[in-house]
Amino acid sequence: MGSVVLGVFDSREQAERAAQELRNKGFHKEISLVAKGEGEKIEETRMGGEEGDTAIEGVTTGGALGGLAGLAAGAGALAIPGIGPLVAMGPIAGLLSGAVTGGLAGGLIDWGVPEEEGKQIEEDIKQGKTLLTVQGSEPRLNEASEILRRYGAHDVNIYHK
Repeated sequence: MGSVVLGVFDSREQAERAAQELRNKGFHKEISLVAKGEGEKIEETRMGGEEGDTAIEGVTTGGALGGLAGLAAGAGALAIPGIGPLVAMGPIAGLLSGAVTGGLAGGLIDWGVPEEEGKQIEEDIKQGKTLLTVQGSEPRLNEASEILRRYGAHDVNIYHK
């Protein structure tokens, strides 16, 4: 898996704008997003492009996250103990589906995030903030870090597995 950069946004709209900028810079299937989901609906549809290329085209979560069309394949609504319903898109969705009992913090440990930082991110998500992650190589993750900060992310860090 390599390395990953994580950033926490105070609003979903900020995360949407950052994700769109990342896509404009060539990041696609590397992007993941986690947000609190209260009775929200996710629709996964096929996108144009390579045959068999699945991506989130019409993400609708109470009107938010609609701008994330084309995020990496894999979207789901998860119920994480202690947090409640979450919307997870991209590679992190698979990671979290296997880490339901350990919560979000437990899943993030697999990406090299220290337990205490994972717990803080989990608390941020409980409070309605949005986590955006990007996987990749160090030079590309430095670029992604700059984009996350430009769009208002805090607690931006690169972690190595």
